[in-house]
Amino acid sequence: MSPTVILGIPGPLWQSLLLTFELAAVTTAVLAVVGLPLAHWLNTSRRRIAPVVETLVALPLVLPPTVIGFYLLICFSPAHPPGSWWVALTGHSLAFTFWGLVVGSVVYSLPFAVQPFQVALKGVPTEQLDACAAHGAPPWRVWTRVHLPLASRGIAAGLTLGFAHTLGEFGVVLMIGGSIPGVTKVASIALYDEVQSLNYPQAHAFAALLLALSFVLILAATLLRRRDARP
Repeated sequence: MSPTVILGIPGPLWQSLLLTFELAAVTTAVLAVVGLPLAHWLNTSRRRIAPVVETLVALPLVLPPTVIGFYLLICFSPAHPPGSWWVALTGHSLAFTFWGLVVGSVVYSLPFAVQPFQVALKGVPTEQLDACAAHGAPPWRVWTRVHLPLASRGIAAGLTLGFAHTLGEFGVVLMIGGSIPGVTKVASIALYDEVQSLNYPQAHAFAALLLALSFVLILAATLLRRRDARP
């Protein structure tokens, strides 16, 4: 019996797309937890190391994905820390696993979320934050009750960009995850395999779907940023 085909796309490609959405959702959640405090610290810190950290965060914007993938493979190696720590804790390596993809995706997508976060947080008038502090509100309450809500549109734009960027990852996920169906074979790798197999009709249908999804996500992020920029 032939696999189910919907919109000219067979079942295995839909499976890879669902896996990609799962990866993007987990990555976006981690980016929110890690990226927001990091963006706040980069905006407010006067320590000499802050520009170095900001540069490290921005490196994936210019580094070839294969470079990032190579060094992540070294980090994942059970021959030395931190890979050996993970093996001791879980009994298996991070390489060629879904959670290995999550780590790689967070590293690779970090600047696409953190930089919009920084802009959004900087856009909140300091007078409003100072007024809340002057009324006795502790810093954590000012942060959660005032700062984050006022920057919510810019934060949403950053999260949307991080999600969209994860959908398009190829080099990093290929190097650290390979092409294991249902485990690490995400949409970009599945599309590449279809082209390599000369299945051009299926590749065209799948590529068109990915193009449409990416357009909708980037349009959403653009609209959020434009609304946030209005006086």
